[in-house]
Amino acid sequence: MRTQPLDDTFLAVKRRKAVPHQFVLDALAAMLPTTRPMFGCLAVYVADKIVLILRDKRGETDNGVWLATTKDHHDSLRREFPNMRSIQVLGGGVTGWQVLPADAPDFEEAALRACERILAADPRIGKVPGARRTSASKVTKAAKSKTRGRDLM
Repeated sequence: MRTQPLDDTFLAVKRRKAVPHQFVLDALAAMLPTTRPMFGCLAVYVADKIVLILRDKRGETDNGVWLATTKDHHDSLRREFPNMRSIQVLGGGVTGWQVLPADAPDFEEAALRACERILAADPRIGKVPGARRTSASKVTKAAKSKTRGRDLM
């Protein structure tokens, strides 16, 4: 009996992307952070709050550590993180999200200071995400399927 050679694509294992800025997760390890993919980046949650997004996309802007905050806290955070700025990929204007840019000379130091602030439960960093919105089309489809089910009875 002759066997066929295995196709290389069959044996190929999908590699996971490396965690961007792994040292940030290491610094927050005591808080047991969880992560989820978001916008092609890695969102970091502590308890029920999203606190950071880690971004490292080759050839793009806004790489670094994104801080989940609000406009009310920008000035006080900027005093601690002078290189912090608004995220450009989210369009014009100021958003709650701020970035500690990976290309700043103090990036790692600033990111670790942000982790210290999170460990100290600084209320300026972190947001409880709102409930996920259900799209109108999903609601409409669900309503139609219930109606169809009644027609069959």
